[in-house]
Amino acid sequence: MKKREIEWVERIDGGIKRKVRVRFPGPGTLKWQFKRSDEELWDYDTPPTADDWEHLEEKVTAHYTRRRIAYRDVELVRHLRKEAGA
Repeated sequence: MKKREIEWVERIDGGIKRKVRVRFPGPGTLKWQFKRSDEELWDYDTPPTADDWEHLEEKVTAHYTRRRIAYRDVELVRHLRKEAGA
């Protein structure tokens, strides 16, 4: 996992694993990626859910306290989450 990348795996209905990856490709941008264990390809188009935003904010805050991510990225996540209404 790259320094400016956050990833987690969760189980959804039927015990299917869902991998979520968020990248910070440039200033002021996020790139969400989703992959289910029962599908071959990554999904780049589905918008994140409110739970995804909440989980991401928890992750970036934890990464920031361990000095693995810049505070500007924490602020970016909070700002974009608010804009998304999540």
